[in-house]
Amino acid sequence: MRFYGNWIREEAEKLIGNLYSNVEVTAEMAEERIDLTRYVGRKLPVVAYLWVRTVKSPDPAFGQVYVPLASTFTLANKPGKEAYVKPVLVGDAYSFSVKVGKGAEATAATKGTKHTGRGSNFSCVMSGTPITGDYIKAEAKAGRMDMRLMAIVAEGNRGRVYLSPTSEVETAARSVIATWRPDVEISGSTQYLGIKPYGMDSFADLFTERQLVALSTFSELLEKVHETVRKSAITAGLHDDAIGIASGGNGATAYAEAIEVYLGFILSRVIHYGSALCTWLAKDGAIARTFTRQALTMSWDFAEGNPFEKSSTGWKECTEVIAKVLGFLPEASPGQALMADAAESTTGGSSVIVSTDPPYYDNVPYADLSDFFYVWLRKSLKSVYPSLFETVAVPKTHELVAFAYRHGNKDRAEAFFLEGMTKAMHSLAGRAHPAFPVTIYYAFRQSESEVDIGTASTGWQTFLEAVIRAGFVVSGTWPLRTEGDNRQRSVGTNALASSIVLVCRPQESNAPTATRREFLGALKSELPGALKLLQRGNIAPVDLAQAAIGPGMAVYTRYAKVLDASGEAVSVREALALINQVLDEALAEQEGDFDADTRWALVWFEHSGFESGEYGVAETLSKAKNTSVAGMVNAKFLSSRGGKVRLLRPDELAADWNPATDSRLTAWEVVHQLIRVLEAGGEGAAAELVTKLGSKAEPARELAYRLYTICERKKRAPQALSYNALVQSWPEITRLAAEAAKHFPQPKQTEFELT
Repeated sequence: MRFYGNWIREEAEKLIGNLYSNVEVTAEMAEERIDLTRYVGRKLPVVAYLWVRTVKSPDPAFGQVYVPLASTFTLANKPGKEAYVKPVLVGDAYSFSVKVGKGAEATAATKGTKHTGRGSNFSCVMSGTPITGDYIKAEAKAGRMDMRLMAIVAEGNRGRVYLSPTSEVETAARSVIATWRPDVEISGSTQYLGIKPYGMDSFADLFTERQLVALSTFSELLEKVHETVRKSAITAGLHDDAIGIASGGNGATAYAEAIEVYLGFILSRVIHYGSALCTWLAKDGAIARTFTRQALTMSWDFAEGNPFEKSSTGWKECTEVIAKVLGFLPEASPGQALMADAAESTTGGSSVIVSTDPPYYDNVPYADLSDFFYVWLRKSLKSVYPSLFETVAVPKTHELVAFAYRHGNKDRAEAFFLEGMTKAMHSLAGRAHPAFPVTIYYAFRQSESEVDIGTASTGWQTFLEAVIRAGFVVSGTWPLRTEGDNRQRSVGTNALASSIVLVCRPQESNAPTATRREFLGALKSELPGALKLLQRGNIAPVDLAQAAIGPGMAVYTRYAKVLDASGEAVSVREALALINQVLDEALAEQEGDFDADTRWALVWFEHSGFESGEYGVAETLSKAKNTSVAGMVNAKFLSSRGGKVRLLRPDELAADWNPATDSRLTAWEVVHQLIRVLEAGGEGAAAELVTKLGSKAEPARELAYRLYTICERKKRAPQALSYNALVQSWPEITRLAAEAAKHFPQPKQTEFELT
């Protein structure tokens, strides 16, 4: 892989290396830039070109000026290596100048020309006139969105060097014209394809002309490498049966095609980091990938990498990543991959072990997004797998998802999903090995709240309905930590820190019927124990409600039917609502284990958070909880002044707090002191505090679960993030605390002399 990957890179550089010429550092660039003095007169290799999209100013006074839509002007923000772009206004024109260092200008650069908040709202760099999202969309749809070179990232002696753009470099880039383009329409909803409202209707629109030339060159070389590999294999003594890999060949032809496929993985990675949607990461000095989440989102300022230099999009670096992965694989593996319709296929025979990750209702349009890679791979690999690449774009009609834009409306989409998922689950149930459970990964979070039923979701309801109709019993859930720390979506969105795996078995033929009352009684009896088990396993609070569905549905599905007082079957939706209700009750019951001050703080926090409230209300509540406002003020986690009472935020708590000398130690203060220390000093600092707390630290984790639940219900995302982070860091904090405890001197027993 490294050999043939390098061959492609060398051949490509011969063909298009001139498109990525080194840039000369001039004396003009080095003015007021001490860091560039050593490079004057030298030509440095370019790592990336940083562009910003532009539209004509809506201000009539500057109506012919294409102004930047920059989400940020920051280039680097590592301490001591700060760099940013400064727009320089001259009359009715402007230019970009790269500056280094920190200060007011550098701070202002973080905002670019974008207004705070969501959406595409910017200001005209010339006049400050607001540029609305609707205006930008109209200009883009009319073909009047352009781009401008904002900065150049070069490779210096000791890392990245940021240079001001030059007209020569920009003109050279604009003069490139691609001869092949992936002119395939981008299908799907703007919910996941945020580029469409801005006139990007074809996949070719997602790349600069130079990117199109580079990627098509690599793609064409991928086709040409086949014959080179085949001849080399024959020379090395491998027979040639002229049968391709798709037809089961195992000679030189199949070997050459296998190499082609692996090289296709490299091309896919280069494409992933080589579109005009890739942003520049100021913290890392690197290019971000296109898919930071399962969507094609608009990038106002983007990085165009040099595929021949050391960077995320570099062909050599991408080759190394794929080669390393292949190095971990066994040389021979007796397995095969087949593509078939899960709802219709009988492929695989009976008594198989089933572990599957099904579509998440309407959560991700995988087929629509897959076209991003498909249009390129089809160009390179159609001759290797003709049946896989026989269509111009990825087939979408039979994809088992509930998208209204494919079926006309939500009701028809839901009916399609339920029918198809039920058939698929029936198929799995019929073939599953009786000795093993069926495991189903499902990371679609509960998200829909209604007053009458609590928290549920159409996606979960419909999916579970299909599982149950297929004859499965949900015997539990396994939360698995599968999401990386660098995921873009956070606690404030419908994103999980873990994948939830449903563990299913076929229902017994003699399953009993139960009343709603019996079902609710069983839930109240069994769910609290399951909840404690999940907490003991340190499941993230963000995942707790989702994971609790498993034990709850295990109770529901053990019965052939659950009937209400009128003899009607209790629906899956109602069962989910009851599970959430009992979960809330179980969490509330845990409050009885806390001290009186903490119980008061929990009630106050639920109603007021860290905002002020009336003293009289606080005092009345304190009597009910057997405590006092004055006592909690003395405990230094509560503020009381001017007839108002307020809980102190973690960052307002005493930094010199010592639990050993605290005469009124509360679980509330322990949790928030741990959060303060964790956010300020990391897990090591939190571990030091846990060492001082000893056994008094343990209730903190249980309280953090309760506080997260309150914050999620009240939509307090920033605070929820803090409680979730504390629980997720708990295993490492306690490990570090245990390590530290080993090094503390142990108290010696005094020796007495008998007389």
